Amino acid sequence: MAYWLYKSEPSVWSWDQQVAQGAKGTFWSGVRNHVAKQNLMAMKKGEKGFFYHSNEGKAIVGIVEVIKEYYPDHTDESGKFGMVDIKAVKPLKRPVTLEEIKAEPKLKDMILVNNSRLSVQPVTDAEWALICKMGGL
Repeated sequence: MAYWLYKSEPSVWSWDQQVAQGAKGTFWSGVRNHVAKQNLMAMKKGEKGFFYHSNEGKAIVGIVEVIKEYYPDHTDESGKFGMVDIKAVKPLKRPVTLEEIKAEPKLKDMILVNNSRLSVQPVTDAEWALICKMGGL
């Protein structure tokens, strides 16, 4: 099973809005980067991901789960991109900030640290376990 990280500006789509969708979840649309598209295409139902507030807050705040695999993104007029559906699983007991992640030597190779613009990215098993621990889970 793979792990992922989804970035969203809270003013556009926040953790609280994701939680409000309940068990039915919602689609993760708007990805217009081919690397991020490949990541979405690789996702399998049941896989978990971190929900990351970008620009405002810059912190991992919760865990989400893929509930529907890749399908066409209805917001993409070009027809080249797709999306997955995710649902909120649980919040971290305390957010893990980008500053904390960058300060942790074991996370120096994390994509979030080295390619901060990528909106959907894989997370290794070791990164997942360490961030969950840092977040109080």
